[in-house]
Amino acid sequence: MSWQDPWIWIVAGVVLGGLEMVLPGFILLGFAAGSVLVGVLLWLGLLGGSLPLAVLVLAVSSVLVWFALRRLLGVRSGQTRIWHHDINEN
Repeated sequence: MSWQDPWIWIVAGVVLGGLEMVLPGFILLGFAAGSVLVGVLLWLGLLGGSLPLAVLVLAVSSVLVWFALRRLLGVRSGQTRIWHHDINEN
């Protein structure tokens, strides 16, 4: 089956990483990292060819990467935007 091929997961991760450059928000980057991780684990034989386990690893690792990126690169506490001048005011 094609989902058991590790290179498909790794290529999907690279494509999602490339799409992340076009779309902001660090959402696709988590899926990209999760997909590459699943590909590496399949390559090493640690997932055993189980699709539900591969999807579970993809989901959990994507969420963990998303939280890590949000913590490292996201909005900092106390970082609020204060507008001193409105564009509609004369």
